[in-house]
Formats: sequence, C-alpha cells, structure tokens
Amino acid sequence: MRALALIFALLLPAAAAAQTATLVSDRLYITGDDRLIAEGRVEVMEGTTRLTASRLVYDRSADRLTLEGPLTLVEGDGDAVVLASQGALDADLEDGILVSARLVLDRQLQLAANQINRVSGRYTLLTKAVASSCQVCAANPVPTWEIRASRIVHDDLEQQLYFDNATFRLLGVPVFYIPRLRLPDPTLDRARGVLVPTVRSSSRLGFGVRVPYFLPLGSHADLTLAPYVSENTTTLELGYRQELRRGRIAFEGAVSRDDLTDDATRYYLFGEAAFLLPRSFRLDLAVQEVSDTGYLTDYDYSNEDRLETSARLTRVDRLSLFDARLSGFETLRDSERPIAGELPRLYGTARLEQRLRLGGGTLSFGADAAVLDRRSDADGAGRDLAMAGLSLGWRGDRMLPGGIVGAATLGLDGRAYTIDNDSTFDDEVSRITPEAAVELRWPFTRTGPGGTFHLIEPVAHLAWSDPRGGPVPNEDSTLVELDEGNLFSLSRFPGEDAVEDGLRLSLGASYLAETPGGLSLGVTAGRVIRAEDSDLYPMGTGLDGRLSDWLVAGHARLSDGLSMIDRAVFDDDLSMSKNELRLDLDRGRTDLAASYIWLDGVPEENRPDATHELAFDAGYRLTRTWTGSIEGRFDVASERAQRAGVGLQYRNECITLDLSASRRYTSSTSVTPATSFGVQVSLAGFGSGGGTSADRAVCRN
Repeated sequence: MRALALIFALLLPAAAAAQTATLVSDRLYITGDDRLIAEGRVEVMEGTTRLTASRLVYDRSADRLTLEGPLTLVEGDGDAVVLASQGALDADLEDGILVSARLVLDRQLQLAANQINRVSGRYTLLTKAVASSCQVCAANPVPTWEIRASRIVHDDLEQQLYFDNATFRLLGVPVFYIPRLRLPDPTLDRARGVLVPTVRSSSRLGFGVRVPYFLPLGSHADLTLAPYVSENTTTLELGYRQELRRGRIAFEGAVSRDDLTDDATRYYLFGEAAFLLPRSFRLDLAVQEVSDTGYLTDYDYSNEDRLETSARLTRVDRLSLFDARLSGFETLRDSERPIAGELPRLYGTARLEQRLRLGGGTLSFGADAAVLDRRSDADGAGRDLAMAGLSLGWRGDRMLPGGIVGAATLGLDGRAYTIDNDSTFDDEVSRITPEAAVELRWPFTRTGPGGTFHLIEPVAHLAWSDPRGGPVPNEDSTLVELDEGNLFSLSRFPGEDAVEDGLRLSLGASYLAETPGGLSLGVTAGRVIRAEDSDLYPMGTGLDGRLSDWLVAGHARLSDGLSMIDRAVFDDDLSMSKNELRLDLDRGRTDLAASYIWLDGVPEENRPDATHELAFDAGYRLTRTWTGSIEGRFDVASERAQRAGVGLQYRNECITLDLSASRRYTSSTSVTPATSFGVQVSLAGFGSGGGTSADRAVCRN
C-alpha cells in the first residue's frame, strides 16, 4: 500500500532546523541504527528537486543515498531532467554519481554519458558524452547531428554548456573538431555569443559569410554585431535594442568598404524610439540615414526609396486629440534626384481637436498649423509656406420613421497662409470654408433559416461647401483615392490644402452576408454626382468631371482559409482606371498571398506611366520536413520581372536548413540587377530556439 511518508529529519536531527526532505515509497525498512531502505515506487522530494527510483538505501553514518533505477531526477519545473540506471547521492541530492545516465534540458537537448557527476547542486559533469536534440531509436539509430566530447559540464546557474575535445558529426560523419566549446543551454533566452552564421553569394558582392555576435547589456538592452566578409566587401552590421521603464529604443545599421563604388565608406542607420510621457503624452522618434542611393539595394537591407527622419508627440483620449509632427525627407529615387531641391526638406504639422456633447450631437473644435521648407530658393520650385487654421463642426444622428438613420453635419473652417518663393500666389492669403452635409441610411436585415445573416444598406450623402478666399498651394493632398472609406465623406482629399466645392451627392449601397460557419461576403458600390463640373481632381483619379467613376469594393472570406479583397474604379463604359486585388490562402500545407495592382498614369501624382503589377508569395509543405517557397513581382505594363525568388527549407526536431535564391531585375543609374544565393543552418537545443512538436520524428516499435 503506497501510503507511507517519512520526514528525513527524524533520522537527521541536526539538519531539521535547516530543511526537510520527504520520502514516499511502497515499502520501508529500518535496519540497525544507521540504514533506511525504501523499495517499490520510491519518491524523494527535497526543495524543488524530485527523485524517483525503484530502490533507495540511506546510510546515516555516511549521509549517503544509494539508488537503483530506473531513476529520474527532476529539477524545478522540469527544465533539467536526469535519467540513470543507478547512482549514489548525498542527502541533499546535490552531490553524487549517476551511472549510464542522460541529461535532458528543456525537453529539447539530450546529453548521454557513461557517468554523470553532480557537484554542489549547480554543476553536472558528463564524461565520454554525446549531445544532440535529435530523436534516436531503433528505426532512427543515427541522429542528424551530434556533438561528441570527452567531457561536458552543465552550469545550471549560468545556463551554459562547456565541451572539451568536441567533434561535430553530421549523419554520423565527423565534420570538424573543436578543442573547447561553450554554448548556451535551451533554457537561456539571451545568451552572449555567436549566433547562426549565414552563407551568401551575390553577383554584386561575391561569396561571403555573415557571423553575428549577440552581446547582452544587462537585463534590458542588447547589442548584435555581425561582420560580413565577401569577395567585394568588408561590412560590419549592428543592431541595438533597449527596453526602458516607460519606453523602448531600437537601432540597426551597417558600415561597408567595398569595390562597388569609388573607395568610399558606405553606411546606413535606421532607428526608432518611443517614450510614454506624463499626462498620457507619447513621443515617437525615427531616423533613416544612408550614404548613397544604391547602398540599401546593393546589400538587400531595405526597399525604401524615400527616407524620413521624424519626431512625433501625441495624446489621445475619448474626447480630445493632440498630434504634432516634424519630419525631414531624403529621396533615393532616380527620377527625383535631379529635383531633390524642390522636394520638401522639412515638414511640420500640429493639430488639436476637442469634442463635447451638445444639442443631441457632438460639437468639435480644431486648431492646426503646418510649416514646409525646401532647399531651393527658385521661384515656384522652391516654394515655402506656413499655415494656421481653426475649425468648428457639429454632427448629430437621428433614427427617422421607417428605420431610416439620418445624420446632419455643419462646419466652418478658416485658414491663413504665408507663402515664399512662389510668385503664382500672394505672399499672404486666407480662406474660409462653410460646409454642410445630410446623410440617410436605410438598413435592411434578415436572418435565413440556416442562420445566415444578411444586411443591405442604401446610402445617400448630400454635401455642400463654398471655399472663399484666394487660391492656396496644394501640398498635403496631391494623392487622391476613391474608396469605400471616403465615398460618403465631405471631401475625398486626404489633407486640408485642397477642399471640394459646390453641391455633390454620393449614392451607393452595401451588402453583407455572414454564415455561422465563418463564410463572409461584403460588397460596397457607389459614385459621386456633382451639380457642376469640377476640375479639382486630375484625370485618372476616377473623381474628375461632374460624374465620378463607379467604385465597387468587395471582400470574401471562406471557411477553408481562402479570402479575397478587391477594389475597382471604372467609368460607364467599364474602362478601368484603378483596380487592387489581394488573394490569401491558408490551407495547412499551402500558403499563398498574391496581389494585383492596376493604376492608370496620372502625371499630377508623379506617375506619368500606367502601373500594372503582379506580386505573389507562396509556400507548400512538400513532406513532413521539406517546405518549398516561391515569390515574385512582375511588371505587366512593361512585360518584365522586377524580382523573383525561390526557397527550400528542411526542418525537423533538431535542425533547420534554409536554401534560397533570388534575382532583382531592377536597373537604374544607382541600382544594378543582382542575383543572390543564401544558406543558413540552425541547430535546435541551444539558446531559446527549438523545433516544434509538429517537427518531432516518429519512432515506432
């Protein structure tokens, strides 16, 4: 009967004041004055350590435990487990010898040895040992990889593994020998040392190796240094992260000397920081700097072609908003480099908005300001300006007879501009814009017999505005979109410099269907009708003329992991001006994300030529361990590829192998087409990385 429990302090009076251990077994004998024998299912619990064995003999005179297995020694929450056939330990379970033993760390890494010595409860010494995170059984006797060593020491406090005379073997074949080796154990999340190296071959940079080194700086900061050496470059990459009590900082960058340019040092630095300030304010900082226009593309660091360095201060609550931002810009586009002096060098904005309930609706007050500076002083091309504005608005909603939802909006907006270096406009100009709108929505809902929910909602939005004052330059509304988000808005312009005028009516309807099984279908369609023709919007935006183009936007989500989003803008003869289609598929073994963009050329939006582009990224799990991937970007208008890549990954419970090849076809004065090949190998069981349960090999019989 398993119901007998003894306190070791009964036999160890001197230790009773310090600590106690509990023994539970099926049978218990006491022989003489010095020996206690436990047999059957024996368990010893001492602190956070638990020992199980088939037989235990405690010798009081030697203060020693003799154990017969199979025995298991578990530390803490099971991060370290020792399995052995027999052994001898002291009463504290901290010192002793275990024979034919294995040490399992974090259920990932196994270390097997003829003998294991425990020292001071901190060190575990293994002689003639083998380490591997691969499963070994009769059906799979040779692990994918293993490290054989004359001695392995595990430091439980520092969470480190030390190897003497280590030989790394792949599929049983010795690959290389290392006299001394130190690696983190799998329970350590932030281990100082070398991370997984990457082998890369590029037609621009040649064959090279990247070896990152991770350096923790206390408990809340770390630095990663990654030397990258190839035939045509010597590069040092770096990354810095720090968590603060009320914020965070993250920077990444690189410094290079290569043969691609005239013996000059090339570099880039990207960084972000965020801080929570008193009174619920938040400060965000960002920096983007690069030495030359082709550096990011040559090294495949980023696809950014416009860099922004900014500072932003925000505060948002239920009824108020404050948002101030100051940004500096640099262009990397070949088409913009000749006119870089005409592009904004510095752009600052600030906005304050306050709301309160009034007269059954919401009254809003806003104040905003902007400043813009260019490097050039040329007339027109070097235009600078400063703006200050005030706005007042009210919106109320009512439920009308017949289930119609009505809304009314009234507003008044005033702005004053100071303009320099542009004789087209007065040096000082002001504008005031009264505006009003009425909106009616008539929702119809129905739930079918199978639980499918249907919603049909016709919408009519009548708006009027009459800007009065001199003309002002349009700096913040040069890109205009017609979409389901602004179809029923007062203005389709994203900023404040340009405003719609006159009387216009937006008509449309939306439909939504949802099933209990997860299927969803939604469609929104409509257009804008103006009382008079307007030349505010450029041709090609879909908003020019008295009648806008038709907007049709829809989404579909199927229960088997397939979803689609589409937005199209076309005129009465079905001639398309804009179309955006995105497809996502996730069906276990298959992942696919594809998009297609069709945009007609609009010179006023810095897009003189049409953009027709197809992009996709797909993956397919070929077997339990092999996964293939392919990605690409194709310019349909010019009938040429922009980028293509393939990848192949092998992953099991103990190793990950990534093979990749990519080709960039883009060509310009600062960018040259390039082909790259990459190889990366990761071993599970060291540091915090590891295979998943789905990667585990299956051993049968």
